[in-house]
Amino acid sequence: MERAIEAWKKLDYPKEQVVIVVVDNQHKNYGSSAKFIQEKALPLSGNVLPKVVFLPQETNLGFAGGNNIGINWAVQNGYDYVFLHNQDGFMAPECLAKLVEAMEKDKTVGAAQALICLFPEIDLVNTSGNKYHYLGFGFCGDYRLPVIGVEKNAHAIGYASGAALLMRVDLIRAHGMLDADFFAYHEDFEYSFRLKAQGYKIILAPEAHFFHEYEFDKKNTTKYFLMERNRIGMWLMYLDWSTLLLLAPIEILLNFGLLFFSLKCGWIKEWAMVQVYWLKWSNWRFWLNKRVLTRKSRKLSDRDLLQDAVSAIEFEGMGGRFVRFGNYVLTQYARLLKALGFK
Repeated sequence: MERAIEAWKKLDYPKEQVVIVVVDNQHKNYGSSAKFIQEKALPLSGNVLPKVVFLPQETNLGFAGGNNIGINWAVQNGYDYVFLHNQDGFMAPECLAKLVEAMEKDKTVGAAQALICLFPEIDLVNTSGNKYHYLGFGFCGDYRLPVIGVEKNAHAIGYASGAALLMRVDLIRAHGMLDADFFAYHEDFEYSFRLKAQGYKIILAPEAHFFHEYEFDKKNTTKYFLMERNRIGMWLMYLDWSTLLLLAPIEILLNFGLLFFSLKCGWIKEWAMVQVYWLKWSNWRFWLNKRVLTRKSRKLSDRDLLQDAVSAIEFEGMGGRFVRFGNYVLTQYARLLKALGFK
């Protein structure tokens, strides 16, 4: 967070219009940041830095729940925008101004993501807007491609990464915060989809740069359970039963592929946990209740919601003959869906 603090000092935005809300989430692996914030940030609050508000939590609320603490503070205190700022990243001086400018220009934009660059490889992209697969997988767009090749104008994206995301408070009031039930992973995807279902655009503001010390943690296998549970749960929330039926054959085939992949990569326990989870009717009932609420308010059809979906899955570290074959099968199935008039 030291780089973040140094970046906040250089922020090209009126300090009196910004409040930095730091939520300490008590992560079991990383502990508390309380001492660091109290020593490094709070003494500079409202002077060298914009005002700093520190909200320590007693338990780990996950990415969604932790961010919601800060989001709720902003809503209750009458701010117009909320910027989600990953703790392992920092803003370029003009980042916030460029994001707000993009949102002010077009009121049909529901949320805007900064161009997230890698750090220290700042000439390479972390994500230029996340992509999503028609089976509900999400991943970084243009990962490790040159920043210079990114389109310079603000443009629509599949969904926005929660690592550097500007949200409208009026839409938060109308449509809710991040879904805390997701805990971590896919919560930014679901939020983008929720706004898209209301007819709002999700965009990349390419002139707003955010630098991310990104590393895909392969040792933290718990993420695979959350990613798979949330992927399936989200599609249950949003898609028509007819769409889910069309996707069922390839979803079943994919699950066998994930079994093989989990054996190879060491997260077979998490794969099994997902299967056990979806064998319980109480879990189905939980997500189906969420489905009722989601589908009451949506304005777009599945065809419109999935128009940006891609056919191949691109995850960091995924390669080899098996993955290429899997993507070939997924792409052919997408062509079949298109031939049937779905996509």
